[in-house]
Amino acid sequence: MTDLTVVIPVYNESGNIGALVDEINRALSGVVPYEILIVDDGSVDGSAEEALNAGRHVRVLRHAKRTGKSRALVSGFQAAKGQWIATLDGDGQNNPLDLAKLWPRIQTSQPVLFAGVRMRRNDGVVKLLTSKLANFVRKRLLKDNSRDAGCGFKVVPAHVARQLPYFDNMHRFLPALSIRAGLSVIEVSVEDRPRLAGVSKYGFFDRAAVAFLDTVGVFWLIRRHSDPVSVDEMNNAEN
Repeated sequence: MTDLTVVIPVYNESGNIGALVDEINRALSGVVPYEILIVDDGSVDGSAEEALNAGRHVRVLRHAKRTGKSRALVSGFQAAKGQWIATLDGDGQNNPLDLAKLWPRIQTSQPVLFAGVRMRRNDGVVKLLTSKLANFVRKRLLKDNSRDAGCGFKVVPAHVARQLPYFDNMHRFLPALSIRAGLSVIEVSVEDRPRLAGVSKYGFFDRAAVAFLDTVGVFWLIRRHSDPVSVDEMNNAEN
């Protein structure tokens, strides 16, 4: 039985994947029964081939074209075999040792979302400023109190992950969406490292320009949400 699936969405991360898989295997071996599920989002740099040759415990999904990080995560959520799903970014900035250290706490907890908070950011100025702006707007509207919703390190029960509503950029709202699904959110401090190779795939406009509209959309989802009710089938005694 697989207790943990590590879902890693990648787009043009050749040069990072093999080293990251090696780190995960060293960190989790003997700690938890796990699998590594790499979702290649239409890369054109050989990322899928590198993932296929990355080593033990690896499964690879490939999108025929680029669809975005959120769709890659959802593909991973649906295919995961583990009872818990952890998400790590494919650039190697998340440290798998943080996941290994957290596992004893995860396996004894009630269903919650564990959300990473980066202790020291290694982002460029543009990414850092847009993240701060997005966090400010999101916290004011959604009241999720998340300090670092954009951190790629998350751990969530698999059955909850599969039920989260999908939309482009939903990965930036996992704490708010998990609260909407009835989970508590526990923030944990994690390391943020410089990427091993390549460059960030995000610029100012593709992060900031849509952030406000996405936040308004999630605000609407939360306001329109209602808890499920118990439904009993009634039978006529004569039937």
